[in-house]
Amino acid sequence: MKSRLVIAIAAMLVSGAALAHSEREGTTPADGALLTETPEMIHMVFDDPMRVTMARLVNADGAEMPMARGSGLEPSLEFHAEPESLAPGRYTVEWRGLASDGHPMQGSFSFQIAD
Repeated sequence: MKSRLVIAIAAMLVSGAALAHSEREGTTPADGALLTETPEMIHMVFDDPMRVTMARLVNADGAEMPMARGSGLEPSLEFHAEPESLAPGRYTVEWRGLASDGHPMQGSFSFQIAD
């Protein structure tokens, strides 16, 4: 009986550690934001250092829009990039990275620029 309890506790600890990856805490613009002009900056904040290995901005047709990456590839709590002027429409920021524990992560968020 004790061995089952020890195994159950060990499994809970392992699963808790697996859930301890970095998470995105916030973005600028906020996910789903409706803007009147091109954002000055694309910004993401993480709760634990993240090595953002890829970030791209795509329009509703899936075309990649130019943006100047302001953050390097070093692990950081923040990532930022400056997009070029954008036409009205819907845009999505897609990103991939490595959490501080080496776990691959990915995500996306969207915003819209009104006419």
